[in-house]
Amino acid sequence: MDLTQLNPPLVAILRGLQAHDAETAGAALFGAGFRLLEVPLNRPGALESIALLARMAPAGAIVGGGTMLKVADVDAVHAAGGRMLVAPNCNTQVIARAQALGMLCAPGVATPSEAFDALGAGAHALKIFPAEMVGYAGLKAFKTVLPPGTPLWPVGGVAPDTMAAWVAAGATGFGIGGALYTPGVTPQELGARAAAFVAAWRATQAG
Repeated sequence: MDLTQLNPPLVAILRGLQAHDAETAGAALFGAGFRLLEVPLNRPGALESIALLARMAPAGAIVGGGTMLKVADVDAVHAAGGRMLVAPNCNTQVIARAQALGMLCAPGVATPSEAFDALGAGAHALKIFPAEMVGYAGLKAFKTVLPPGTPLWPVGGVAPDTMAAWVAAGATGFGIGGALYTPGVTPQELGARAAAFVAAWRATQAG
């Protein structure tokens, strides 16, 4: 899967999104330039939200599920229209199932062993989680041993003003949760937050 077309490579993590807010949240995020939306499954109504977002997604955008821990989660998200697997862990059976269904696979890893297992199972990008624990030095170490060009997406505590340091350490994208979406945020505020992240990402690529 060619991830170079995913620009910006920023995943909006919509934890706690309710179906009745899905379309307004999606419109704000897509309007600000986000093209990757994740709805974690460990909250009620996630599959319904995924289905709604998938139907309204513009060309080139991908909607998927997060906290996908079982093969059954992959099948349920795919049936709802989701085409992306995001997980906090590395379960090779889950990754392989999503890869077989043609989904973008971004499992969570925190060690080189997990990273190589994930890539071997078909992962397209590696969610570096929790990013605060791995740190800039840890990410640099990952990059020295992984295949050149492996997409590395830190998740956890990322803010617009820290993105440049992560990119300098080897990050090629990000997953963004509470600093972007919180239940009850207005569409206007969500759009403003999203625009700030997109602008910060573009600034890291400008030089």
